[in-house]
Amino acid sequence: MPQETTALTKTTQHEALAPADAARLGAALAESPDATVFVNGTAVRLPPAATDAVLDLLGRLAGGEAVVLSTADRWLNTSQAARLAGVSNTYMRNLTDAGTIAVEYRGSHRRIRPADVAAWVAARDAARENRAPGPGEAPA
Repeated sequence: MPQETTALTKTTQHEALAPADAARLGAALAESPDATVFVNGTAVRLPPAATDAVLDLLGRLAGGEAVVLSTADRWLNTSQAARLAGVSNTYMRNLTDAGTIAVEYRGSHRRIRPADVAAWVAARDAARENRAPGPGEAPA
């Protein structure tokens, strides 16, 4: 199962099933939409969101399709994160260097989660609202 991690996603490619296996799976799916799975010998009934995802995957495999799974995590490069935060690229790099915004490296490239940028922006804005006005500044 080839796996690839890119700057923005993690993906795994699964080849199409052999026609006989796809037909058996298709017949089983046609009988029932049940998505109970066995994990380490224990039966686990999947919650609705997981059921939908698993049935979609199995339906595609039963249809003879190859499938690529990808994470929903989106990663930003430094420039994208800086635009999202409304700061310069240099300032964003400084924030990641200081550990103020979490960063993950893919090789020498920084990757930042949008949620981490949004949390920093919210904290910055809250701090601005709570500070006393400086000389020559109007009260908030």
